[in-house]
Amino acid sequence: MEPITLTKDARAFISPSDLTFGWDNCHRCLWLYYNHQVKAPLFMPLVGDLAEMQELSCIGKTSAELNTDMPEGKVFKHAGWVVSKPIEVDGVVTPYAIRGKYDLLMEHPDGTFGIVDCKFQSNPTDKSKFYGVQLEAYAFALENPAKDAPIKVSTAGLLVWSPVKVRGNCSGNFGLELSCNWFPTERSPELITSRLSDFVKMISGAVPEAKANCDQCKYIDKRVEILSGI
Repeated sequence: MEPITLTKDARAFISPSDLTFGWDNCHRCLWLYYNHQVKAPLFMPLVGDLAEMQELSCIGKTSAELNTDMPEGKVFKHAGWVVSKPIEVDGVVTPYAIRGKYDLLMEHPDGTFGIVDCKFQSNPTDKSKFYGVQLEAYAFALENPAKDAPIKVSTAGLLVWSPVKVRGNCSGNFGLELSCNWFPTERSPELITSRLSDFVKMISGAVPEAKANCDQCKYIDKRVEILSGI
């Protein structure tokens, strides 16, 4: 791989979520974001509020208090930002690095740590395989940090809340009953190495084709077509 030089509009930090959601969607949209920082706005206020509520409820708790299926440990930190050292691809140090914010970091009795990604889902389905790359990205940044001392990540998984039923009524004790499920992921450093290689080569290469069913690209292309004919 040839050395990469970023343009003034390029984005150097790779978001862990872009390695999952972004990668599985339109590569042309990803390319535009990382080369020109052009991205469609995303507004999900309720999701953010629920995520913060879930995270805050876990602070200082042991795994046994959160879900008995979780490996033994205690919540050590929450909402922590991580930045990795520059990413190497095919032996070449690139200008890219991982930067993101994990939900929860647990400390295990043996001194290693676990990454917990909090999710609020309509159904408690196991999506650990899909989110595995994202969790590995956090682990990579913690084990290969840009500045701080590295820490060993031994576990990772999803702590999923799902609505069960409404409880009480507007006169009192009105609330939502939730289920809580733990879906572990298998540690796989090879997974993040492979995805980072593919990701970096894509965003540093030529403009890729749009995904056939990308609504954003279809919307933009149609606007250009209409406006160019006026």
